[in-house]
Amino acid sequence: MGNTRFIPALIVALLLLKFVVSFSIKTTTNISTDQSALLALKAHIINDSRNLLTTNWSIAFSVCKWIGVTCGSRHQRVIALDLSNMNLSGTVSPHIGNLSFLTWLNMKNNNFHGPLPAQLANLHRVKYIQLSFNGFYGEIPSWFGSFPKLQYLSLSHNNFTGEIPADMFEGLPRLQVLYLAKDGLSGKIPMSLFKCKELQDISLANNKLEGILPEEIKNLTMLRTLQLHNNLIEGKTK
Repeated sequence: MGNTRFIPALIVALLLLKFVVSFSIKTTTNISTDQSALLALKAHIINDSRNLLTTNWSIAFSVCKWIGVTCGSRHQRVIALDLSNMNLSGTVSPHIGNLSFLTWLNMKNNNFHGPLPAQLANLHRVKYIQLSFNGFYGEIPSWFGSFPKLQYLSLSHNNFTGEIPADMFEGLPRLQVLYLAKDGLSGKIPMSLFKCKELQDISLANNKLEGILPEEIKNLTMLRTLQLHNNLIEGKTK
């Protein structure tokens, strides 16, 4: 009789052990994925004058203790990457797209350059992107419209050229802040912008945008600031 009672308890214990081991392996694999993505980003940096990443981003330390890295308490995945004002030079590794839990990306005020890798579009959880004051160039990729949770986007003070993609804002329903100032952007303001009903601050100043400011600007009822100076845009808002 005693053995009969013992068997169910043993089964439960074994199942629990299997779950713990499985969860541990999965968590380790996820951390390993994030670590590999960040080390690939480090490899693309050609100048780290302050030795911030050179000395700190090492497999000798937990990824969650690396400078500029924040991990979530629940899954222990990288949820924020803040490399702002570090005087870093280099390009952005496409492997950054493997940081699948990332919600915050800040690379402001460095010397990153080159086109932005398309793999950034994989960051479906991202809410904040700050890439201003760098040397990124090329056209603004249309995949910037692939972030359904994005609230803040700043690409100002880079070397982007060409037109803003016409459908870029179709997939950004939660966008609140947009800074695309002082680049080389041309063409007209996309009509899709005026579908972002939660927009509060817009700066498109110091570009080569042209055309007439459409009446649809009135759809942005939450708008607080609108900077369009030093363009070729006609019209006014009431």
